[in-house]
Amino acid sequence: MTDPDADGVAADLATFVSSLAAADVPEDAFRLTERAILDTVGVTLAGADAEAGGIAAATASDGHGETTVLGRDDRLPLSDAVFVNATAGHALDFDDVALAAMDGHPSVPMVAPLLAVGEREGASGRDLLTAFVAGFETQHYLSAPISPGHYEGGWHATSTIGLFGATAAVANLLDLSAERTAHALSIAASMPAGLKRNFGSTTKPVHAGQAARSGTTAALLAAEGATADSTAIDGERGFFDLYRGDGEPDLGALPALGDRWSILEDGIDVKKYPCCYYTHAAIYAAIGLADEYDLEPDAIDDVTVTASQGAADALAHDDPETGLEAKFSMPYLIGRAIARRDVGLAAFDAANIDEPAVQTVRRRVTLTVDDELAYDSNAARVAVTTRGGETYERTRERPPGTHDDPLSMDELREKFRMCADRAPAAVATDDTLAALSDLRSVADVSDVLESL
Repeated sequence: MTDPDADGVAADLATFVSSLAAADVPEDAFRLTERAILDTVGVTLAGADAEAGGIAAATASDGHGETTVLGRDDRLPLSDAVFVNATAGHALDFDDVALAAMDGHPSVPMVAPLLAVGEREGASGRDLLTAFVAGFETQHYLSAPISPGHYEGGWHATSTIGLFGATAAVANLLDLSAERTAHALSIAASMPAGLKRNFGSTTKPVHAGQAARSGTTAALLAAEGATADSTAIDGERGFFDLYRGDGEPDLGALPALGDRWSILEDGIDVKKYPCCYYTHAAIYAAIGLADEYDLEPDAIDDVTVTASQGAADALAHDDPETGLEAKFSMPYLIGRAIARRDVGLAAFDAANIDEPAVQTVRRRVTLTVDDELAYDSNAARVAVTTRGGETYERTRERPPGTHDDPLSMDELREKFRMCADRAPAAVATDDTLAALSDLRSVADVSDVLESL
């Protein structure tokens, strides 16, 4: 085994993660992190009632344990609770994204481990926020040398990169030394998995659950003295080498940790709609056209949506049969946007998928690729032609709720309430909202979890 103190990606990253303290984190980063945790808890509550959330809970132990399961009356052993909560958090595809930072969903692999370990350790809200930032910066750091080739090659970065975010976040929360943090990250390098081929199935949410559980396990193993090769990330046949995609890993792209804060510069994008993020700009544009021109389903002759190759690769279900498939169907989502002017949680209920007005429009929607757009661009152009021969177009460069155009706190709270109402167990929504909105002031995260 190589020297754990040797120079390299794991050692450099471990130095940053292990030394990051609340005093080092900009206040604006704390505010963004509070929003991210609030949003993730909300979608987890709703996801507990989703198919994938229920399946994950059914595979867990017999319900006896010390760790809170969000939205349910159960308590589970820590590892099981992390898996169940993170799977539920991604079950509705309503959780946040950070495409500029890591081509995936940054919060969902980290929030479940932080809440579970924080509950066990009696951590403060500020402790959780600091650890979250450590994990977020880790995801950006490790994604930079292999993106976008990693994602284009078929890996689901929420799982493969998010795993390292969970590892770093838990390592920071546990106050592991730099040496043990380096081992934790190198242990994690043996654990990444998650195929984009499984988008649209109950396996996709499991990617988040396994990343959260594996990252927690890696940190806990290192805390107990487990070791790993120090070059497991950047060495020959290490993580970068094996998960790079078609291109060579660009180690020159590694950002300067602590000098440029990715959470502030690249940010977190909060989802307005509970479906694949590649569809959001098109949905927003379609609703705008339908409202402006009072479009009715029977009047639609043709709808053409032009988007990126990344969108086309992810959106594999033109004629979805399930709610999960519908989340990855541009025709269905545009059909609902025009027919109903709304794409909320109810849009993916089994009873609503075959709604006649929505299907009337869906059958007339075509997704095309603009080769001039970057592979992972979220821009979209929607062109609607009516039976009367009129054509209406609208282009949207970015989805609503991006880092530079965020949802308002009122919109964020409205989303949280919508999600909390779907939780299988009763939620003290007002108390939870108040605590999560000011997580910096919470002395013990266990107090927050009592209301969930």
